[in-house]
Amino acid sequence: MYCDYLVQILTARVYDVAQETPLEVAPNLSTRLGNKLLLKREDMQSVFSFKLRGAYNKMANLPTDLLAQGVIAASAGNHAQGVALGAKQLGTKAIIVMPVTTPQVKVDAVRSRGGEVVLHGDTYDDAYAYARQLESEKGLTFIHPFDDPYVIAGQGTIGMEILRQHQQPIHAIFVAIGGGGLISGIAAYVKRLKPEIKIIGVEPVDSDAMSQSLKAGHRVRLPQVGLFADGVAVRQVGEETFRLCQEYVDDIVLVNTDDICAAIKDVFEDTRSIMEPAGALAIAGAKAYVEREQIEGETLVAIACGANMNFDRLRFVAERAELGERREAIFAVTIPEERGSLRKFCECIGTRNLTEFNYRIADEKEAHIFVGVQIQNRADATRMVQTFEDCGFKTLDLTDDELAKLHLRHMVGGKSTRSSNELLYRFEFPERPGALMKFVTSMSPDWNISLFHYRNNGSDYGRIVVGMQVPPDEMNEWQAFLDTLGYRAWDESQNPAYKLFLGQ
Repeated sequence: MYCDYLVQILTARVYDVAQETPLEVAPNLSTRLGNKLLLKREDMQSVFSFKLRGAYNKMANLPTDLLAQGVIAASAGNHAQGVALGAKQLGTKAIIVMPVTTPQVKVDAVRSRGGEVVLHGDTYDDAYAYARQLESEKGLTFIHPFDDPYVIAGQGTIGMEILRQHQQPIHAIFVAIGGGGLISGIAAYVKRLKPEIKIIGVEPVDSDAMSQSLKAGHRVRLPQVGLFADGVAVRQVGEETFRLCQEYVDDIVLVNTDDICAAIKDVFEDTRSIMEPAGALAIAGAKAYVEREQIEGETLVAIACGANMNFDRLRFVAERAELGERREAIFAVTIPEERGSLRKFCECIGTRNLTEFNYRIADEKEAHIFVGVQIQNRADATRMVQTFEDCGFKTLDLTDDELAKLHLRHMVGGKSTRSSNELLYRFEFPERPGALMKFVTSMSPDWNISLFHYRNNGSDYGRIVVGMQVPPDEMNEWQAFLDTLGYRAWDESQNPAYKLFLGQ
């Protein structure tokens, strides 16, 4: 069915609950990037994200009899709050199905806005399937988080506001992509009036469903998605949003977890507001685009689309922001186990600030040091490696090594003589009661856990590294264990940093 999005956006009913958010210059970021970066402050909405625009527009356009029967949605966060608030404003009931892994702060936020919360399943897909079941059983109307013309049009009012608020030339608008509703609405409006403005989507490297779909020419369903930027952790984009992105989106930039953490810090330094990971995605993308394209003197707009951050996550963000900003590098440096070596090592570092220094005696001939050093940029890290090598010290640059950043830096303690047949794996699993028990009880009782490290980063997923002693003739059983477990897993058995500090 044809939909004239320009008309739909111009007539969208959003301002009963939403406000026209400011379009503000980010002064520090603009100076560093050599371009004028404007932030569209959707984090300043009453629910701290843009999601109430589309949800309310959908509900406000429902026939009176359907609206009176109530609405239902599946969401782990921002969409849930938008639906709950919109339903309260319109005087109807809202049931929100949320995964049981949803942090309590988000559950409480939905309930405080009048929504009835039903907890079901480990993932959004589980919650979505159950919500569709309840939809038919209870005669409710499902409010889709992104793949609906009214939802898309509601989000598109952001594009309308941007063009009204800034009438000078704009080089590009950067938008986070999950299911694609936000970028579809903004693009549908902006491209009709200002086709010269580039619309650039931003996705995490481990949740890039739209990027893969556009390359393939059809919607791709990801087998797994990364969970750090949970607001955009969508396995498959919508049919209508995919169609609109095919027509209007100029480019997609992919960023990693460290880039997102650095962007959260950047926005804080400019605004004193703390974005959630998905909320800072567009800012991370704008930075990556400027670095890639080497543009100067342009005006760029990034949608700061959400600020529902769990406080406990800030420790992890602070740790990784320096790496994402290329202000810290981490290395494994091998020095001779002899007098004067440590002094020579420190002389190589010179006046640079150390951020971390881990060492434990392990060998009569060589010592392995895990060290973090403040740097100015990525090229500075490369020069640092050369400096160590010139001093006669073998050096591994671990700045981009996920095992080193997540786990090793917290557990460097020496090798064990009892770790034969050890496999090393990283796992990511839903953070809920019983998740660790499921892991332990699923494996063969004949296998011995020889190493274990887990950190809770205040999110709805956990990350562990496990050393498991599996006899060589039982590797088929080990693979079967991985297949049935269903958690994301990475084999780190050949990781050079692991071999230096912990492996045999």
